[in-house]
Amino acid sequence: MERLINIDNGGTLTDICVWDGEGFSFTKTLTTPFDLSQCLFDGIAKASKGIFGEEDLPRLLHSTRHIRYSTTQGTNALVERKGPRIGILTDSPTLAEELRRGDAAAGLFEDLVGTRIGVVNADQAVEDLTHEIVRQVNRLTTDGAARLVVAMADKEKERAVKGILLRKFPRHLLGSVPILFTWEFTPDAVRGRRVWSGIINSFLHPTMERFLYSAEHRLRDHKVKNPLLIYRNDGASSRVAKSVALKTYSSGPRGGLEGTKALASAYGLEHVLMIDVGGTTTDVGSVQNSSISTDRRGSIQGIPVSFEMSNVHSNGVGGSSIIALRDGVITVGPESVGAAPGPACFGFGGKQATITDVNLLLGVLDPDTYLDGGFSLDAARSRAVIMEVIADPLGISLEESLIRMEAAYFDRMSKCFAADVLDADATTIAAFGGAGPMSACGAARISGVHRVLVPKMAAVFSAFGIGFSDIAQTYEANIAGLTAQEFDATKTRLRERATRDMFQEGHEIEECRLEWRVVQEGAEGQLISELPLDEADPQPSISAHHAMLTLTARYELPHASMKPVESMAKSPAVSSSTRRVRSSVEQVDEVPVFELERQEAGATAAGPAIVEGPYFTARVPHGWKFDVSGSGDLMLTDTI
Repeated sequence: MERLINIDNGGTLTDICVWDGEGFSFTKTLTTPFDLSQCLFDGIAKASKGIFGEEDLPRLLHSTRHIRYSTTQGTNALVERKGPRIGILTDSPTLAEELRRGDAAAGLFEDLVGTRIGVVNADQAVEDLTHEIVRQVNRLTTDGAARLVVAMADKEKERAVKGILLRKFPRHLLGSVPILFTWEFTPDAVRGRRVWSGIINSFLHPTMERFLYSAEHRLRDHKVKNPLLIYRNDGASSRVAKSVALKTYSSGPRGGLEGTKALASAYGLEHVLMIDVGGTTTDVGSVQNSSISTDRRGSIQGIPVSFEMSNVHSNGVGGSSIIALRDGVITVGPESVGAAPGPACFGFGGKQATITDVNLLLGVLDPDTYLDGGFSLDAARSRAVIMEVIADPLGISLEESLIRMEAAYFDRMSKCFAADVLDADATTIAAFGGAGPMSACGAARISGVHRVLVPKMAAVFSAFGIGFSDIAQTYEANIAGLTAQEFDATKTRLRERATRDMFQEGHEIEECRLEWRVVQEGAEGQLISELPLDEADPQPSISAHHAMLTLTARYELPHASMKPVESMAKSPAVSSSTRRVRSSVEQVDEVPVFELERQEAGATAAGPAIVEGPYFTARVPHGWKFDVSGSGDLMLTDTI
């Protein structure tokens, strides 16, 4: 079969996972924030060398069916508030007050919109309304609005305003100020969710648009036939032109959750907590009884939106998080040094301490084998930075600084998932990402969890999880109060949209699986019921305040599978070397180093130990033991 390439672009490192229908090849490369398409192609070229024995980017691209891509850039843009100023045109004088409710909403509204709100009377005569709209749009753009969100009380009023805007502001006059109409963007009848969805999408769109279309153009230069697919936070993929910017938010963690779900099923685990520790954030999600925790109407930074999202929360602690001294207390994050300049030990001019620097000086990391030997770490730079920012200001030794910094990091990470541990004895932590396996056991012990699972593909596990996605599009329409004839017409309209869009994705509707559902919500938008509907079924009875008919058209791509993992006969793990690792201020232990890929299934050993996997290092502290499963994964158990 043709290959499928999955790419997870993070703030510090970009992960590439290639599946050929039987096995996986994977690699990592530094993210290039100045041009994100560069690290995409750098990573694919690097992967081609691992597959063919020499770098051959065109050969890999032309033997690939699809490239599925996930990026944190939308997430980072919102966190850092790097995006266009938004203006709102509405007929409600109370809309701004409604959107500002809550501390999180008030802060985000101030940063994205501020005072750029124009209120018009949509019930007045067309001539007067036209004059008022022109005046308000001119004021909003003069005040700096680079994008406009139109939010009227109902679809009819918004449609009338759209007609006026298109007449009075043709594209060549309005210039580069795109307009989003909230009722067109989503039929969600809950105004706050609908308008916030429009605001956030408008804010994220230009960042995503510039990069993704640039990547598509570069693929065309290589004469690649199949399109780039964007992986979304609902677990599906679609072409760039058919994707919504808001749905790229937190899409990488959804890939991690899909992989975690496969792990939970393979190992028969009741509750698995995903902790995906990257360079900038730790993303936490839950899989219970082999089901991913999702929200029918998700939220972004605590603000409800109209689209489904996986229930993942991101925390500002990662391998590149800054460890600093504030009022005499060692703190971790949320600021990150990212890939540029990166941790001090990267040698790119970083002047801040990170856990990567700490683990290098503790002896957990080997400076010559980082990123599988593709990147050398500079211990002298780490030592100098930690002495300057932690040890000297506190008047303590370097050794004590390292132990206290590590303890602060473990404590900070444990707080990321402590609230999600419902029953410590029934919970397994799936730790992945480049920085997850190094710190998972230390954080798990603080939270009372006794079992940690590190998949053999931990370093690229979210990219691996993207491989469970299909090409899909979802549509919805409000069906409250419709007659039977209007209901049938709505179904026909949704199916026609799906037929058109899936054709543009490259597939006939007959090749797709159609999933119909009826969703009923209360007056405040709370979910009452969500039931499947057969396409041939008559109109269902509706009792709720809001009712939506949804259609998902899904074209299934080939997926990897994880077979059930059976228990194996135990045998001693075989170490390849030893490493001097500091366990306390006074003590340095000579600990065995085990190479995961050289261990037989069933291999076991007790900590303290280091396990080196492909592109990751796992620390096995004193009191923990590890077992290598039949799938080659690492199961760690706290015996204390």
